[in-house]
Amino acid sequence: MHFTDLFIRRPVLAIVINLFIVVLGIRSIELLAVREFPFTQNAVVTVTTVYTGADPSVIAGFITTPLENSIAQANGIDYLVSTSTQNSSVIQAFLRLNYDPNSALTEINTKVNAVLNQLPPDSQQPVITVAIGETIMSMYIGFYSKVMTSNRITDYLIRSVQPKLQAIEGVQTAEVLGSRRFALRAWLDPERMSAHGLTAADVRAALADNDYISAIGRTQGQMVTVNLQADTTLHSADEFRELIVKAKDGAAVRLGDVANVLLGAEDYDMAVSFDGNRATYIGIRVAPSANLLTVIDSVRKAFPPIEEQLPEGLEGRIVYDATKYVNSSIREVTRTLIEALVIVTLVIFLFLASLRSVAIPTIAMPLSLIGAFFIMLVLGYTINLLTLLALVLAIGLVVDDAIIVVENTHRHMEGGLPPSQAAIEGARELAQPIIAISVVLVAVYVPIGFMGGLTGALFKEFAYTLAGAVAVSAVVALTLSPMMCSRFLKGAREGVRNRFEMFVNDRFEQVRQHYAKMLRAVLANLPAALVFAGIILASNYFLFVGAKNELAPQEDQGVIISLITTAPNATLEQTQLNSRQVFELFRSYPETGHVFQLDGINGLNSGVAGMVLKPWDERERTTMELNPEIQMRLGGIAGAQAVSFLRPPLPGSTGLPVQFLVCTTEGFDRLNEVSQALLDRAVKSGLFAYADCDLKIDRPQMVLEIDREKTAQLGLTLRDVGAALASMLGGGYVNYFDLAGRSYKVIPQVMQRHRLNASQLPDYTFRTASGASVPLSTIVRLRTTVVPEALNHFQQLNAAKISAVPAPGVTLGEALEGLRALSREILPQGYNIDYAGQSRQFVTESQALLVTFFFALIVIFLTLAALFESFRDPFIVLISVPMSICGAMIFISLGVGGSSLNIYTDVGLVTLIGLISKHGILIVRFANDLQGEGIAKQEAIEAAASIRLRPILMTTAAMVLGVLPLVTASGAGAEGRYNMGLVIMAGISIGTVFTLFVVPAMYQLLAADHAKKRATAEQRPGPQE
Repeated sequence: MHFTDLFIRRPVLAIVINLFIVVLGIRSIELLAVREFPFTQNAVVTVTTVYTGADPSVIAGFITTPLENSIAQANGIDYLVSTSTQNSSVIQAFLRLNYDPNSALTEINTKVNAVLNQLPPDSQQPVITVAIGETIMSMYIGFYSKVMTSNRITDYLIRSVQPKLQAIEGVQTAEVLGSRRFALRAWLDPERMSAHGLTAADVRAALADNDYISAIGRTQGQMVTVNLQADTTLHSADEFRELIVKAKDGAAVRLGDVANVLLGAEDYDMAVSFDGNRATYIGIRVAPSANLLTVIDSVRKAFPPIEEQLPEGLEGRIVYDATKYVNSSIREVTRTLIEALVIVTLVIFLFLASLRSVAIPTIAMPLSLIGAFFIMLVLGYTINLLTLLALVLAIGLVVDDAIIVVENTHRHMEGGLPPSQAAIEGARELAQPIIAISVVLVAVYVPIGFMGGLTGALFKEFAYTLAGAVAVSAVVALTLSPMMCSRFLKGAREGVRNRFEMFVNDRFEQVRQHYAKMLRAVLANLPAALVFAGIILASNYFLFVGAKNELAPQEDQGVIISLITTAPNATLEQTQLNSRQVFELFRSYPETGHVFQLDGINGLNSGVAGMVLKPWDERERTTMELNPEIQMRLGGIAGAQAVSFLRPPLPGSTGLPVQFLVCTTEGFDRLNEVSQALLDRAVKSGLFAYADCDLKIDRPQMVLEIDREKTAQLGLTLRDVGAALASMLGGGYVNYFDLAGRSYKVIPQVMQRHRLNASQLPDYTFRTASGASVPLSTIVRLRTTVVPEALNHFQQLNAAKISAVPAPGVTLGEALEGLRALSREILPQGYNIDYAGQSRQFVTESQALLVTFFFALIVIFLTLAALFESFRDPFIVLISVPMSICGAMIFISLGVGGSSLNIYTDVGLVTLIGLISKHGILIVRFANDLQGEGIAKQEAIEAAASIRLRPILMTTAAMVLGVLPLVTASGAGAEGRYNMGLVIMAGISIGTVFTLFVVPAMYQLLAADHAKKRATAEQRPGPQE
């Protein structure tokens, strides 16, 4: 007895097995986590060191270089980037994909501590943080008030709101942006100090000596101890004003006499706004190992109680939420899944024309999908955009097994067998082909599981989820479907069929007859068929070469980001004037929902703005349609350079799409000449809507040349002069003071009206060794020079980064190839190129799927060889693969709907290998069986192709129309779904047409002639007796 007979004769057993699948699947759905993408860790460890008042060359030489040299020795770093600017050094270590960030953080911390003794003594301790690499944070919460000052808003947020948000599991940091943290500001008046014979160094020393944090211990008697506290600190602005900075002959000079003392802010170098109104933000960074959706949902739940407790006059609002796009995408894919189920059900009905027949595959589809969730749980996967996309594609696959079982049973009933016997015979015939098809489909996805990098991390879950659904569908097709056929289908008695069923059957019979005639004509002209197959095979090369190439299609994520850069010597106020123009531009679009802006985020002359669009169903234009127009208008802002771009479509990259680095050991002056020449050629190439280089030697700087001889004659050292200047101008803090249980910085600095320009510096006075006050002009001469705005390193080499946005219609691959071609012409010896951000992802990932494609072909060939016990038959089956690929590549090379070669289309092409192979397996298996019954080879292949025509057309229609919702998708995440759906639809439909003629032709040419084998075997003499 064949094993499929068991389930037909024992229907309860078949039902119980499939109910187990349902129960386990439903329970799994409840337990599975929901994410945007499969779990990946794209962490960036940032080391920030502040040296107040230092220029970029000092920062680079004395802080950045020793630190990055030590950090580079840590494990797990993909690449190292550093930026040395006025006052600070920022080193970013981009970790390898899925490398443990905590391990990297520990090791990098050790490397930083190893070189702390090499850093300047006045620099602050390096601050080390770890976060996800992202251009903007996952959420911004804005707080604004018409009655509270910025520093009071900041203080409230730090004391009351920030701790609550940072306590939420998965929140890496809740960073206050645009903050005005309280600080005691002593705004020094040089004229008044000079009148009282004081210098800034005297004031600084007085603050350090008289605002002192003491810990004096306790008394200890024989039986009692008493803790002691000395009131050596100051607690208010009034106490600081009364601080005596000089006392002589009974006369005291207080701080208030020489400075304007008030409770101000640590700095005034950053400002944020919401819809044009001044605000203070809290930005939420999600921990690298946390689930974005879970964390942001927890923040949303925690926000209403926080909002209720805000002081009167202070308002809070969620300005930006990255999960809106994710949730909308998941809803769209879920809707696509339901639409595909409905469409496939209707297709089956149109082909089978019987409600009883339709019921069997209709039950098999959701059953297989539900079972796939159990496979996902066992493998530790999540419900995400890619696993849901896999289930959409699985609909067309899982229904195929049930369709061919129903169709084959129906064919035997047409031959006069009763339903139960027809089901037994049909299941016996199809058991091996179904197993073979399932093994092939599972095997086609195995190579994806071996892929490394981002593509492997993302698509492993996609591939194995699809393979799991196919495996479950095979179980359903071999257990439940035959049993249901034996119970549901009715015998072919006269009058039982309805007119529609008869009409459909008649039409199919006509199609089958026409096909049989055409097939005979093809088989009679094998050379012509072979030439045609050769042309198709060769055309694939030209179609691939002519196709546009990118890592992933750009998605409409509901936000357009703008970066603005003003003059290198611009103040924050100047930047805000230009930033206001950006706001007005964004607000002019009806698609705009909100606008958030952060000015001074990377220096006084830079700003970031986000144009948050209305929900997808409330607007007609996408971000991809709006962005070119916005970029064109941003170019019209006078006095500023602005660029608009979209968030990366895949996790793990930040910034603009094109990030092309020129690296060398030569100096920055020479590097600037080379990089500017490359930039000029790139702009003229027409490939870019925007291009800029981060190496700009255009920042005016005043050099104070000190007369060393005069300095020595006055009894001073260069340290004395440098310290005096830093005390007046640097803005560094002296120490901390206590206010309401928290510590805040004490910062003395010359008031702004006495440091408006460099010409005021010579009037500053300082004290000589004899105690006399002399003007700075005595020993200092001013000289103007031009220096870089920032000094950047990449992998410890001097680097210039060209950041760009490709022009409309230009893919990332074309843009990078254009820059590579130009660099070969322009770069001299000793210069090399590298990549960062999305460009680095593209270069490392773009070739991975090409290797996987051929790996999948080899795996399937070997699998088929084992199943058919032949090395010929797999060639016959796989000849349909280039036919199918050609069908898909025609649309991609034409760029239909903006399609391109990307990871979605690449995975779709790999999927096509398994899909199109199913047709060849069915035809070849049946032809071999017919030959085994004594039918000649040509008659066998003609009969097999004719018999399998209807199920092949049915499964093709189910697959093609099943992915139709992907092709017609709109809204969040639609571009990736469209690209994959287009490849599947075009490849399977055109490939099927080719397959129905080319596979029989190849079978006729290559397949073994079993009749001749039998004749040869019969002619052999038997063993001698």
